Amino acid sequence: MRIFSGIQPTGRKHLGNYIGAIRQYVEGQDRGDPAIYCIVDLHATSVAYDPGALPGYVHDTTAMLLAAGLEPDRCVLFRQSDVREHTELCWLLSAVAAYGDLTRMHQFKDKSERDRELVRTSLFLYPVLMVADVLAYRAHEVPVGEDQRQHVELMRDIALRFNATFGETLVVPEHRIPAIGARIMDLQDPTRKMSTTGSEERGLVYIDDEQRAIVKKLKSAVTDSGSEVRRAPDKPGVSNLIDVLAVVRGAAPETIEREFAGRGYGDFKTAVGEEVVEFLRPVRERYAELRPDHAALEQTLQAGAERARAIASDTLSDVRAAMGIGPGPTSVG
Repeated sequence: MRIFSGIQPTGRKHLGNYIGAIRQYVEGQDRGDPAIYCIVDLHATSVAYDPGALPGYVHDTTAMLLAAGLEPDRCVLFRQSDVREHTELCWLLSAVAAYGDLTRMHQFKDKSERDRELVRTSLFLYPVLMVADVLAYRAHEVPVGEDQRQHVELMRDIALRFNATFGETLVVPEHRIPAIGARIMDLQDPTRKMSTTGSEERGLVYIDDEQRAIVKKLKSAVTDSGSEVRRAPDKPGVSNLIDVLAVVRGAAPETIEREFAGRGYGDFKTAVGEEVVEFLRPVRERYAELRPDHAALEQTLQAGAERARAIASDTLSDVRAAMGIGPGPTSVG
């Protein structure tokens, strides 16, 4: 079974990235044949960004993935822009991507609302490039957070439409979303997802935050006027922290609720802060060791790109043939 997922190089990675996606990447190394992970720098250009900072962000993300447990000899780890088959396949798949489907994508609507001065065409086509990222490798499984469910459904629709139009060529992928922790919320606004670009500093726990900063952010997390530690629709802040501690401990949320019954929010948030510190400590320390070695990080990405290109080029050859793109078969006179 082939596994594929991509992650944006949007600066420092946070607790939501780690719980919702990166942990799945590490686990997928034992199941994928191969497990393929891509740092999607082309996607980062669909909104305003700093060209001078982007290469460094790619290395930040590479070091963080390696620190979390990805091993280059057990997976394929590469930079998206090093494999040009992604962009060609994006254009070819646009032939079977419905305009109406793209206008309904939540991410396009949200980001275009925030950046009305220039709504980029690349932002509109972002989902098609994401589809190409996955379909180029004929991946069977896509580990993602809950917020990416709509994108995986689009992948399935486009793959099915392509196969119905041009013949069975592409694999129709399935998403893999964790049962707990698929959507970690902002600590200051628990109705919104924790986000590097959409959250304020206090609402984010970065993986490489100092210990005191992590504890402080979690102790000051917004909860509600009550004191009961339980999950409920009207207690989004407490529910979020229960999910975080459940993931950190590898326990059921109900177990967390029973343990902190009657103890109040102070004890609970202190425990969450201290245990998140220990949960992230090995990754944080390993990241500090790996990040300064730019040459080693670049070598890892280049080696991964060669392996990725070998897979994607086969898919592109089949897609081009199915669509009648290129010279076609040589006729015999």
